[in-house]
Amino acid sequence: MKLSAEEFNKLEHKSITLLGMSGVGKTFLSNILRQSGWFHYSGDYRIGTRYLSEPILDNIKIQAMQVPFLRDLLRSDSIYINNNMTFENLDAVSTFLGKIGDPELGGLSLEEFKRRQNLFYHAEHAAMSDVPEFMSKARQIYGLNNFINDAGGSLCEIEDDALLDMLADNTIILYIQANKDDEKRLIDRANASPKPMYYRAEYLDEQLAIYMEENQLEYVAMIDPDEFVRWVFPRLFYNRIPRYEAIAQKYGYTIKTEDLYQIKTESDFLELVKKAMTEQA
Repeated sequence: MKLSAEEFNKLEHKSITLLGMSGVGKTFLSNILRQSGWFHYSGDYRIGTRYLSEPILDNIKIQAMQVPFLRDLLRSDSIYINNNMTFENLDAVSTFLGKIGDPELGGLSLEEFKRRQNLFYHAEHAAMSDVPEFMSKARQIYGLNNFINDAGGSLCEIEDDALLDMLADNTIILYIQANKDDEKRLIDRANASPKPMYYRAEYLDEQLAIYMEENQLEYVAMIDPDEFVRWVFPRLFYNRIPRYEAIAQKYGYTIKTEDLYQIKTESDFLELVKKAMTEQA
């Protein structure tokens, strides 16, 4: 949705989709707006509690069944396992997504890893498709006029123009662009604590082939899962940047992390959006 600053200011119902790599500040900003009465829609939370809830629980049960004490209790229905996800803690989604490599180091086989990646792709697509429905719920059920869509960092990997058109028709797409210092911070963070991520299937195949050749590995099961994530994260990060930029240029606007982290109130945010609209008209 492309608007002038004046048109945006007059909107009775303001709706924003935040776009950018995990860690750039999407949830930080969403929490500020939620405190000001905005409806906070977390794509990752919707994925975990709706579209991947059953696979996540099945995965946990498989792990629990390896422990005889827990296995007997599960079989007799003496205990049950449930998700306890929050906007701030989505570890269950991350754990389900997993990492590829040596099973003795917690890695997944190529077949299982790709199966989970595919499930995540469709779950993210479905979660973003739900945005208009939740915009209506925000107003009709909760009486909240404004809506913030805290999209996952891999939204740019969904190659579906119809989905992006829908998001742009219903929300203002705002790309949070990391500066050089924040790029380094995100890469350093991934190096210190490698996290599971989503990869486009063809990109995964391409990067796996390069990694295995560079490290003279014959089988995927020989990969150290954490080392692969450390190696691939900077490549994925810089591969995604032009994708984010293309979406922002076509559908929305760009703000920078150094400006984002100056935001303390809803008013600060609205002024930043209007400034971006004026400068990028």
